[in-house]
Amino acid sequence: MADHLDVPGLVDVEGHLIGPPAGDVRIDITDVYAFHPPGFGLASTLDGTKTVLVMNVNPLAPAFASSFRDDALYELKVDTDGDAIANIAFRIKFSPVSGGSQTATVRRAVGSAAIGRDNIGEVIISDAPVTPLDPVAADNVTTSGDFMFFAGIRSDPFFFDLLGFFATPPFSFTGSDFFADKKVFGIVLEMPNIKLGTTPTTTGVWARCLIPENGDMLQVDRMGRPAINTVFNKGQNKVKFNRAEPRTDLSRFTDDFVKVLTSFSYSTAAATTIVTTSIVPGFPVGLLPDTLKYDYMSLDGFLNGRKLDDDVIDIELGLVSKGLVTTDMVGTHTNLLSSFPYLGNP
Repeated sequence: MADHLDVPGLVDVEGHLIGPPAGDVRIDITDVYAFHPPGFGLASTLDGTKTVLVMNVNPLAPAFASSFRDDALYELKVDTDGDAIANIAFRIKFSPVSGGSQTATVRRAVGSAAIGRDNIGEVIISDAPVTPLDPVAADNVTTSGDFMFFAGIRSDPFFFDLLGFFATPPFSFTGSDFFADKKVFGIVLEMPNIKLGTTPTTTGVWARCLIPENGDMLQVDRMGRPAINTVFNKGQNKVKFNRAEPRTDLSRFTDDFVKVLTSFSYSTAAATTIVTTSIVPGFPVGLLPDTLKYDYMSLDGFLNGRKLDDDVIDIELGLVSKGLVTTDMVGTHTNLLSSFPYLGNP
């Protein structure tokens, strides 16, 4: 899976240890997207003047949580100069639930104010209505100046044969999409490209969630590219990775990533062949730091940003295996919307 339930926790039906960061699905980031609207389809259909940032949380919603966490800080971070340090931050804070509803306030911080963990910055969306379990997107869309905002329950756009990935032998893909009927809580923000800075060729995007602890705000989850923490880190290293800053990724995690990449293997569904391939040293430089590279002057998808229909699993399987595994045989979801907030109705 992309980043769903990416820390050690409960044992699932297949015997794997998985759980949400800090034991709370409300601050468990599932996926991060950066794209031109409408977010999928041919380049000729995209609006290259605007960008949409999406941060999805709460996997398997609403089974384990029916609201956003009101004491948490949800952030979309933007690095504009390629040093993996935020120059712009979009900070989303939710109100306590009242009458089954919440509201959200969004701030945009720039410069040094974008780096820290305080909820500071210019308010760009104020008291936007959020009704997490309302499937009608239009009821929740807020427009303010150059920005459009939505937060609420949506169909999970991620697609992957998860059970085939965990099968014995591994990578026994059958094309069964585990996420076809799953739901998440989506946070969607649309804006003119210029709100991401003036240097698109060096822009990187990631998301993080923070919760209060001992009078401070503790980062408990973060994500840039899909499937990085879930694939390359094991055990408590997943927790360490979630709490780290992207600027330290190369120094702290390169050795661990090399071990995974140089021992990659897979079996055929018939378990008749096992192939082991070595990845050239230095390949983690392309994976770390874990930020989603996004040149808003380009209409390309992943590895440039990430559109809702980008088959990131097929792309990453091919990269990691050097072409030995090319597909999980699962395709994009068909319920994506052609207008804001683009995520499908649950």
